[in-house]
Amino acid sequence: MSIRTVSIIGLGALGILFGRHLSDRMPPGGLRVIADRDRIRRYEQEHIYCNGEPCHFHMVSPEAAAEPADLVIFAVKYNDLPDAIEAMKNQVGERTIILSLLNGISSEAMIGRVFGMDNIVYCVAQGMDAVKAGNKMTYENMGMLCIGEQEPGEVSSKVRLVADFLEQMEIPYEVDTDMKKRMWGKLMLNVGVNQTVAVYESDYGGIQREGPARDTMIAAMREVIELSAKEGISLTEEDLSYWLKILSRLNPEGKPSMRQDLEAGRYSEVELFAGTVLGLGQKHGVPTPVNQALYEKIKLIESRF
Repeated sequence: MSIRTVSIIGLGALGILFGRHLSDRMPPGGLRVIADRDRIRRYEQEHIYCNGEPCHFHMVSPEAAAEPADLVIFAVKYNDLPDAIEAMKNQVGERTIILSLLNGISSEAMIGRVFGMDNIVYCVAQGMDAVKAGNKMTYENMGMLCIGEQEPGEVSSKVRLVADFLEQMEIPYEVDTDMKKRMWGKLMLNVGVNQTVAVYESDYGGIQREGPARDTMIAAMREVIELSAKEGISLTEEDLSYWLKILSRLNPEGKPSMRQDLEAGRYSEVELFAGTVLGLGQKHGVPTPVNQALYEKIKLIESRF
C-alpha cells in the first residue's frame, strides 16, 4: 500500500501551507480540500493566496460521495474540530490513516472516538511561522512534522507509510518514538508563546529578545514542566531549551495563531492552553499563577468582541 489520495480539512495557515505544497506535487485529483458549499463559493470568488501566489485546490463538499482517502489531515482550530470530524465521514474508510495538525494533546482522542484509534498516527507540527490575514497566507519557515505512535516503542508500518509519503512530497519530517513527550513539549511551547504574544500584543520578536514578555513566556512553560512530572511525562529544562531554540529560528515579524485570532476578533484556543494547565493544576494541587493570569487577560480581550 502507498498513499495516493489525501483529504485535508481546514484552510487556516497550516491548511493552506500544506495544501499548497501537496497540490503542487500530487497528480490532479490526488488532493481533496473538504469545505462546505458556502466556503467553496467564497473561495472561488475571493481565491486563496500563499506567499502571493494563487492556490488552485480541488475542493469537495462533505456530502459528496467519494472513495475513502488513503490519508486524512485535520488542520482546523480546536473549536472547529467536532464539525470537521462530521464533515470528514465520507473521506474515512477502514484503511484511512489520520493525522491531526491541531495544537494541544487531546485532538487525537476526539477523532478516535468517532473513527477509532487504530489508524491514527500522532503528529506534531512545529517550527512554522505562517501568518494568515484574510485570504492571504505568508510564511518563511515551513517547519516540520513529527510523527509516531502514541506509546513509545518501535516504528509501526503505518508510521513508515506516512514517512515515505512525506519524503516523496518533500515535506520535512522526523519520526519520534516518544510522541507523548513531543506533544507535551509542543503544549509547553504553545502555552508560553501563543498566550504571551497575545497578551503583550507583540510578535515572535517580542519574545525572542530578553525582557518581561520572554520572562512571562518561560515562567508559563515551567508550570507545564512541573505538571508533566505529575502526568508521568517528565519534561526537563533541556526540553525547554530545545523548544526555545526552535522559537529562535522563527521570523521575528511572524505571529502565532492566538495573536492572529485575537487581532481578527476571533475567539482563541485559550481553553486548550491555559485551560488545560489550570485543569491539571487543580487535579494535582499544583499552583499555576502565570497561566491563571494569562487566562484572565485573554478572556478579558475576548469579552470585548
